Formats: sequence, C-alpha cells, structure tokens
Amino acid sequence: MFIASSISDAVSAPIGCRRSRPDASAAKLSVTGAIFSSIRLPSVSVFYYLTLHHQHRDSGGIIVANKDLRDWINELEANEQLQHVSGADHHEEIGAIVDIHMHKMTNPAVMFDDIPGFPKGNRVLANILTSVPRINIALGKPVDTSEIELVNYWREYMKDQPTHPPVEVNGGPLIENVFEGDDIDITTIPAPKWHELDGGYFIGTACMVVMKDPDSGWINYGAYRVQSHDAKTASVMVSKGKHGDILMRKYFDRGEPCPIAVVAGMHPALFMVAGLEMPYGNNEYDCAGGILGEGVEVINMPKTGLPVPANAEIAFEGFIHPEDLVDEGPFGEWPGYYAGDMHPEPAIRIETFMHRDNPVLLGAIPAVPPNDDTFYRGTYRCGAVWNQLEAAGIPEVKGVWAHEAGGSRMWLTVSIDTKYGGHSKQAGLIASQCHAGAYANRWVIVVDEDIDPSNMNDVIWAMCTRCDPKDGLDILNGCWSTHLDPMSYSHEDRRNSRVVVDACIPFKDKDSFPAVARASKELDERVRAKFGDVLPEGS
Repeated sequence: MFIASSISDAVSAPIGCRRSRPDASAAKLSVTGAIFSSIRLPSVSVFYYLTLHHQHRDSGGIIVANKDLRDWINELEANEQLQHVSGADHHEEIGAIVDIHMHKMTNPAVMFDDIPGFPKGNRVLANILTSVPRINIALGKPVDTSEIELVNYWREYMKDQPTHPPVEVNGGPLIENVFEGDDIDITTIPAPKWHELDGGYFIGTACMVVMKDPDSGWINYGAYRVQSHDAKTASVMVSKGKHGDILMRKYFDRGEPCPIAVVAGMHPALFMVAGLEMPYGNNEYDCAGGILGEGVEVINMPKTGLPVPANAEIAFEGFIHPEDLVDEGPFGEWPGYYAGDMHPEPAIRIETFMHRDNPVLLGAIPAVPPNDDTFYRGTYRCGAVWNQLEAAGIPEVKGVWAHEAGGSRMWLTVSIDTKYGGHSKQAGLIASQCHAGAYANRWVIVVDEDIDPSNMNDVIWAMCTRCDPKDGLDILNGCWSTHLDPMSYSHEDRRNSRVVVDACIPFKDKDSFPAVARASKELDERVRAKFGDVLPEGS
C-alpha cells in the first residue's frame, strides 16, 4: 500500500507496489496501483479532480439537485430534517436511539458521530426514509408533497419507466482511501448491532449488493442484509428466488465463485431502487438514473469489474465461493420480529475495500414498524397496486395506501368511487391478489372516495360505521406469504389467509345513507383560503 500525491503518481506506480508508512492504523491511504490497473485517470491532482466532480451537470429535463449522500444530508440540514448525536456506542445504543426516532413520522434523521472506539468523522446516518419530506428531498420533489401525491409520483414513474444508463468515469470521491490484502479491515466502519438480540454487526442494511449475470452480462443490484464478521469477511443473506440468489447459483452451477460488490453509503434514491423489486433483467442503475434525471456515475471495481457509484461513501468487493458459509443472524426484520435463529449464509471473502474520507455508513433498520424498510417501499407499492387495479379494469380508484404499521405489506387500504354493485368487493379481491399486493398481505380495506386511505382515523371510522361484518368480510385461504411472517416460522407451508373488508357505503343504500357531519369540500376550501393563517399547522 502506498500514498499517492496525485492521480498520475498512482497510474505510474507498479501494480502491487508498497511503500512504508509510519502508522498503518492511522494513515489515510489515497489510492493504490492495483485499482488503477483498469482505471486510467488524467494527470491532475486528486483534489482538483474531486472538486470538478462535485459540480453537478445539467443535461436537461428534470434533474435532482442532490447527487450524492452528502448533498442529500445538506438538504436535510436546510429543511431541519437532521439531528446530530455524539457519543452513542455501536453495540446497542445507536440502534435503540433509532428505534425511538423512527416510530414518529415527524422525527428527523439521525447522524451519529464520536462513536466510541472509532475515529471522529466515521459516522452512521439512520432513520433516513421514515418521513415523506425526506423521501421528497431524495426524489427532487417539493418537500411538502403529500403522501398520496407521492404515490401518484410512483404511479407515473412506473408507467413511463424513464431510464438513464450509468456513466463510467475514471474516479471519484470513493477512491480517497483504498485497501487491499492485509490492509483490508471493514471493522473500521462502525457498523451497529441494530437490535439487542442480533447475532452481530450489520454493515449492510441500507446498501446495494451488486452482481452480474455470467450469461448475459446484466448488472443487478438489490438490498440484502450484510453482516460484518471479521476484517476481511462479510456475509450476505439473499432469500430464495431473489435475483441475487438466481445469479449466485448460476456461478455455482459452473463451479465458479460469484463476484460481488457491496455499497454501504450512497444517495438514498439508489437505495430505494435496490428495494423496489424491479423485473428480472432490468438494470437498477438505469432506473436510478431515471429518478435522478441523469446517469449514475460509476467506477469499475478492480478485482470483479463490478460497477459502483463513484461518489459512494463505502464499498468493498470480493467473491462468494460454493459451499463457503458462515453463521449469520439472527436479525430483527421488517415485520417486527427476529427472523429465525442463526443460520449458515454465503461468506464474502473481501479483496478490495474503499471509502471516502470521514465515511458515512447509511443505515435502514428493520424493526417493529414503522421503519425505514416499510415507509418508502409502501409509497412505491401503493403506486404499483393502483396501476395493477386499473390494468385489471377497476374504474374510479381514488387512492391506495399500504400502512406503515403493517410493514407496508400486511395492511392495504383502497379508496374508490363505487359505480355498481360488487365494485368494492371486486377491488378488494384484486388488490389482495395482484402481484404488488399479494405478498405477505393480511388485511385489505376498501373505502369510499371521501375517505383518505392514508388517514387511519378515517379508515377505522369507515370500518366501524359502513361495514356490517356478516356481509362485509371475506376470508381468503392459501395465499402468498413469506418466511419472515411470524405466523409461518414453525412450518414449511409459507401460505397465509387474509381478510378483505368492504367498508364502503352499501351500493344499494348509497343515495339514502345518512349525510356525513363534516364540512363540505367547498366550505372547507373557502375557510382555508380565508383563515389559513390562523388554522393549526398541518391541519
């Protein structure tokens, strides 16, 4: 390992060249010859190059102003959406503090620094996407965009599917510190033990796990949990049938190790795409570029050639070998329970580790909902269910909400303007079984158009006053569920049952049902326009 004073020094240095440094534990390494064996940079200083790449390009169209995690953090600061905490340890205190914050949607994101046992500046950012304003900032939308407006954003995004392919560049902030061989130590990153009963420290919760199809060359990345085990070993837990599992087994069937890269700090839009269950064969980088308005700048990792964001905070690469397993977990998961016991999972043998100066580890802690996993995925899933209802021929859908307390999957509310007898039942049954709504669902509630599906008080009021249980409930058996469902832990049959609740005014009584004791829409709008300055904020 050596310290390069300029990019040209790094390029000209022999591969594997080492120069002595006085304190291997404290020195900050800029670049290595090995990483530049496949990446050639112009002869300019590192500082000048990185300064150029912090300037945002305007390629036309809608461009999200914040391009990397640090830009987004600055936007959070400007909108009073960030709180700083010093001195919390990574053993249990960080996770407990985040657990308190994320159960109220108005609480800010939390930046942890001065973490005992780690250098000042090695930070953890958590509670990232548990509020609509922070999601809006990540997507480049007005900070006051509402829940249903956000759902409509995802609806239109899925219909249009805008894409921008990634842009390969020669370097970026990520290569400020690069480690190989015995210098690799991922435990220098303060990965938390997020829950008291977790089996270890998880560096990958809000992460990108990058793989490549050995047949087609398709690049895929997903959000899978990654546990740190020692300086040069991590593990990845990929559920059966997920794209990462399919790709990994393709290599194993050939008798080859699977190349893998893990990114543990990036613009949150890239993380959101990692968890959005894109169709097989779709390149998530293309989709992320579509959200950001321009292609994601990437560099190719030196050993695997896998692309990672050039302005990421933390990344490492390596190989998963057939039958090379390490004990992983347990880990508190999105339904709010520990997902089984310790279990053997694929080991990642790390060959390159890199990070920015003062790196920020991005964390999305799954726990008792609402949590980071459930909220942003819920807004996307609502858009998908809405589109699939319309594609199935359901008219007059007015809103969809996957409630965060149900992990964005187990409770789904659909608002419609009923036009015929059986309309509400038809909508409920299709919502419960369409692809976006079926997995791990438990409750589907159908309400009238005057009910805001994201307002739980409104929804419960409709259930209590417009649903007669003897006629308004349907129980469906043998439905698609998950091994993370706590009701399925003890057996191999992962199916469940679910309830479809018709909480709409019965169609036959629609014209004679008692009037609602609430200001009309017209009166409400007139009063808000006239007295808005004295009405309660957020009302």
